[in-house]
Amino acid sequence: MPSPERFSQTPMAIKAAILMAALGYFVDIYDLILFSIVRVKSLQGLGVPAEEILSSGMLLLNMQMAGMLIGGVLWGVLGDKKGRLSVLFGSIFLYSVANLANGFVHSVGAYAVLRFIAGVGLAGELGAGITLVSEIMPKESRGYGTMAVAGVGILGGVAAGLIGDAFAWRTSYIIGGAMGLALLALRLGVYESGMFTQAKDSGVRRGDFRSIFIDRGRTVKYVCSILIGMPIWFVIGILVTLAPEFGKALGMPVAPNPARSILFLYLGCALGDFLSGGLSQYFRSRKKIAYGFLAATALFSAAYLASAGASLVHHYTLCLLLGFAVGYWAIFVTMASEQFGTNVRATVTTTAPNFVRGSLVPMSLSFQAAKAQWGILPGAAVVGAFVLLLAVFALGRLDETYGKELDYYEA
Repeated sequence: MPSPERFSQTPMAIKAAILMAALGYFVDIYDLILFSIVRVKSLQGLGVPAEEILSSGMLLLNMQMAGMLIGGVLWGVLGDKKGRLSVLFGSIFLYSVANLANGFVHSVGAYAVLRFIAGVGLAGELGAGITLVSEIMPKESRGYGTMAVAGVGILGGVAAGLIGDAFAWRTSYIIGGAMGLALLALRLGVYESGMFTQAKDSGVRRGDFRSIFIDRGRTVKYVCSILIGMPIWFVIGILVTLAPEFGKALGMPVAPNPARSILFLYLGCALGDFLSGGLSQYFRSRKKIAYGFLAATALFSAAYLASAGASLVHHYTLCLLLGFAVGYWAIFVTMASEQFGTNVRATVTTTAPNFVRGSLVPMSLSFQAAKAQWGILPGAAVVGAFVLLLAVFALGRLDETYGKELDYYEA
C-alpha cells in the first residue's frame, strides 16, 4: 500500500485546518463555560424567583447535557458518513445560532430549548476538528496539531470568564454567536481529509456506531478511551464548579468567586494542553505523558482538599495547578482518534469526549452519596481516588499510539 503521507496537504492547508478547528473549539468552550458563569444572573434577568434559581438552572444544564449526548452520536456518525468538514462547519453554525438566540430569550422554556440545541451543536466541533487534523498531518507530528487545537480552544473558557464578568449576560451570548458566525464567514480555505475521501470511494461501511460493540477488543478500547478522561471532568465539574461549597468546608476566611475559580482552572488547562501535547511529541509517547498528568491530578486534588483556611490567592493558585494537571485533554482526544480505523474514527473521536462530559452525572450522584455518608471533603476524596484508579487501569489497557498509521479500516 502506498505511503499515507500522500494524504498530507500543503503546509498552508494544514495550518488553515488547525486554525479553523482551534478557533471553532475556542467558541465551543466559550459557550459551554459562559452558561455556567451567567446562569444565575440570566435567570434573575428573566424574573425567576430566588427559590427557583437552582431548579431552573439544573433544568437548563440537563437540557444542554442531553443535547450534547445526543449530538455526540449524531455528529460522530455524520462525520464518518458525510465528512469531517461538513460536521465541523455544521456544528459551528448550529451552536453559533443557538448562542446568538440565547441573547434574546424571555422565558425559561425558550432558554431550555436553545440550551438543548446549543448542546447538540457543541457536541460535534471538537471530534470533527481533531479527526480532520489527525488525518491530514504527517503521523510523526500530528500531536502538535491536536495540541494547538485543544490548547487554543481551552482559552475560550478564559474568555468566557472575562466577558461574562464584564458584560451583561445577553451581550455575552451575542458576542459568542457573532464570533462563531464570523469564523464560518472566513472559511479559511480548509479541505476535506484525503483518508475520508478514499474511504468514501472504497464503499467500506462508515459511521456504524454499533460496530464498536460487536468486537470485544474494540469495545474495551472504546470504554478505556472514555475512562482515562473522567478525572478531567471530576476536577472541572465537582472540585472547581463547587468551589464555594468546598471553600466553606475548608474554613476559608473569604468565599471564592466561582467565575474566577473557573477562569484560573481553564487558564491552567490551556497551559497543560500545550505542554502535554509538546511532551508527547518530544518523548514520542502519549501514554507516558498521560500517566504523568494523572499523577499530577492526584497530587493537586489532594492539596486542594487539604487546603484548610486557605486564602483566595492560595485557592486560585490551586485551581490553576488543577487545570494544568487535567490539561491532558489534548492527549486524551488524540489517543481516542488514533485507536480506531478511518471508517469509525470520527464517531469515536466525537462521542468519547461527550461521554466523558456525561460521566459527570454518575460522578455527581456518587459524590452526593459519599458526601451524605462521610462529609464533603472525604466524599470528594473517595470519588476522586476511584475515578483516578479507573483511569490508570484503563490507560494500561490501551496501546501506545504515537506515530501510529491511521490509514486502515475497522472490519
